[in-house]
Order: sequence, then C-alpha cells, then structure tokens
Amino acid sequence: MAEAESTVINTDVKQKDPSEALVIAVTTRAIFNLEEEHKLYLEKGKEEYTRHQQANQDKPLPPGTAFAFIQAAQYVNKKILETNPAEKDLFDILVLSNNSPESGMRIINSAKHYGLEISKFCFVSDEDSTQYLKSHGVKLFLSADRTDVCNALRRGVSSALVFQQEVHAPSTPLRVVFDGDAVLFSDETDQVFRDQGLEGAVEYERAMEAVPMGEGPLKAFAMHLGKMRKKFSQEKSPIRTYLVTARSGRDMGIRAIKTLREWGLAIDEAFFMDGAPKGPILAQIQPHIFFDDGLHNIQGARDVGVPSAWVP
Repeated sequence: MAEAESTVINTDVKQKDPSEALVIAVTTRAIFNLEEEHKLYLEKGKEEYTRHQQANQDKPLPPGTAFAFIQAAQYVNKKILETNPAEKDLFDILVLSNNSPESGMRIINSAKHYGLEISKFCFVSDEDSTQYLKSHGVKLFLSADRTDVCNALRRGVSSALVFQQEVHAPSTPLRVVFDGDAVLFSDETDQVFRDQGLEGAVEYERAMEAVPMGEGPLKAFAMHLGKMRKKFSQEKSPIRTYLVTARSGRDMGIRAIKTLREWGLAIDEAFFMDGAPKGPILAQIQPHIFFDDGLHNIQGARDVGVPSAWVP
C-alpha cells in the first residue's frame, strides 16, 4: 500500500472478505451532500476547507445521491445474514476520499451518526485515487467526479458518475435499474444505429439474434447482484433488478432477453421503451439507483427524483 493512502478500519463493523464480498467504493461527495463544502474548497482552497471540516466535525453531513442505495445494500446484508449467519457473499462498502484524515473525521462521524456500515475509510492524497480500487477488490465505484469515473473505467472497474440531488427513495427492498446498450451490454448496436439509422440497427439485431451481445461496463456488477439475489425465492428477495431500455420489444427485445438468459442473469422486470421517455416508468419503480449512458435519460430520471448514475 502506497504512502499516499491512509486507511481507517471501522472497528464497529464486521470486516468482510473482499475476495467473496461485493465491494462498492463511494466517494464522500457521492454518499453525502458536500456541495457547499466543495464550493468552499474550489474558491478558498484546501486549508480553508480543512479548517471548516474540523470546526464542524460533529455536525452530520446531509445525505447525498448514493446514500439511500448504500442503506438498502445494508438491508440486503441483514436479510442474507438472517438466512445464513456464516454467509460471506455480502455487500462491503468503503468510502474513498481526497480528504486528509484530519478533515475526514467529519465523514467518519457522519457515517456513524446515520448508522452506515462502512468497513473502511480510505483517505488518499494522490490526484488519482482510483489506482487503489483494484487493491481493495472494488466491483463498483460511484463518484461525483467525472475524471475519477473515466479513470476507474479505464482500470476495468465498473463505475458511474452520480449527480447531486435530493433523494427520497423508499428504504426496501434494494431496487436497481439498468439501461441496456453501453451499460449492461456493449454499445455495438448503438454504433450501428449511429452509422445506419434505426432500420440498419433493426436489421443488424435480426441478423445477430442468436448471438449474445458483448459485455457492457456494468455487467460484472449486475452478475454479482444476480448471484446474491438467487439466495432467495423471488417473493422473498431483498433485491429487485430491472432493465429499462430504449430498444423496442418487437424488433430489438428478443436479443436482449436471449443475452440475459445466456448469461444466467435473472432480471425481475424488463421495459422496452421504444425510444419513449424513461422518467414515468422510473417514477413508478422508485429505484435506489438508475444506471444509464444517456445524459437525457439521466436528466429525465432526476426530474422525477430518481437517484441516477451516468456511465460515460
């Protein structure tokens, strides 16, 4: 472990085995609302920011976009351990922060205030903190910084950019919505669509119907989620997963369903929107997090108060 990283182990939380757990790393600005503090950091510099954080270290930070998602993941752990106390396939949450350990005390205190089961707080002084993700076995990284997300994706870690917003997601079960192309699946059909239009894309899909689609950046995370979900019957599962895609069910849905079947990934519900806005269906589902590669879809989700994460 390089000198530039200082890890604080949370002794209040049972430590997980990263080789078996689903490790999720969140940055402080993804899990808490630090917009005012971030503005202070940009305008007045690091010293002023550190002074502010130390002066307010006992004042809990308000929840951020990924907060409800982390809480719901905690609920899943509780349900899994009720079924099998020896189970090791659990969510393991760590916070990755560019704060120094001194200014990071407020982050630790905020997590404790809300009863968040965060196993590690990693305070990194390096410009690129994503270099530590692989060493912690991270399977999903959520950040409010676009450069972070692009760096993590380049390192082969499933990653998405969260936008700060007020979140009122109900607590349970954990509901995760995935877009299809360029998120769960590769963007091969998107490329055909860009080059040859809708007719070309439909033709391509028909020709390739029997061939499973390539993997998208979030496939590994979705597969691990699916594995955890299989520990329960469908009625009792604390995890629900959804596919909400711009594809049409008639012309382009078959290959998507066949691909999921080929992967052995069971999705609870699939919606083929045929290009219609996704906001209304997302408002109905009320997910804890929605992953999409289209910024217009992210905006539509945010308009209806759905916590959203963009996969660039």
